[in-house]
Amino acid sequence: VPAGRKGGHKGRARQYTSPEEIDAQLQAEKQKAREEEEQKESGDGAAGDPKKEKKSLDSDESEDEEDDYQQKRKGVEGLIDIENPNRVAQTTKKVTQLDLDGPKELSRREREEIEKQKAKERYMKMHLAGKTEQAKADLARLAIIRKQREEAARKKEEERKAKDDATLSGKRMQSLSLNK
Repeated sequence: VPAGRKGGHKGRARQYTSPEEIDAQLQAEKQKAREEEEQKESGDGAAGDPKKEKKSLDSDESEDEEDDYQQKRKGVEGLIDIENPNRVAQTTKKVTQLDLDGPKELSRREREEIEKQKAKERYMKMHLAGKTEQAKADLARLAIIRKQREEAARKKEEERKAKDDATLSGKRMQSLSLNK
C-alpha cells in the first residue's frame, strides 16, 4: 500500500455483520426450511392458512419491504444483486395513520416568511395610523406643501383682485374722460 493510503477502494465504508444478525438469519432460514417440509408432508390442505399467519407473525416489516423492493426492480437491477445500506424503503401509510389535524411542523424558511409578512402588516397598520417615523415625516411634508399651496392661492387671488381693480379704475378714467 503506497504511503498516505489506508486501503479500501474509493472511500467506501466497510460493512460488518454482527454475530446476532448472523444467528437471526440462520434461524430464519432453518424455520423456512421446516415450514416447507411441513407443507410438503401435509399437502395442499388447510395447513396453508396457519403457515401464512405464523410467517406474518415472525417476519419483520423490514423483510416485507425488502421483498417489495425486489419485486419492483426494473431493467438491469434484476440481473445485478445490489445491497444499499443507505436505502430507506418508503413505508406506505394508511389513511387512519395520517395525522392531518395535528400541528404542522414548519421549516425555518416558512416560519421566517410568515414572521416577515406579519411584521410588514403590523408596520403598515402603524404607518396608516401615523405612528411610524416615516409616516410622521410624510405628514409633516404634506403639511408644508399644503401651506405653500394655500399661500400661492392667496397671492394669486390678490394679484387677480389687483388686476381687476386696475382694469376697473382704468375704465372709470376712460368713462370720465368720455363724459367731459
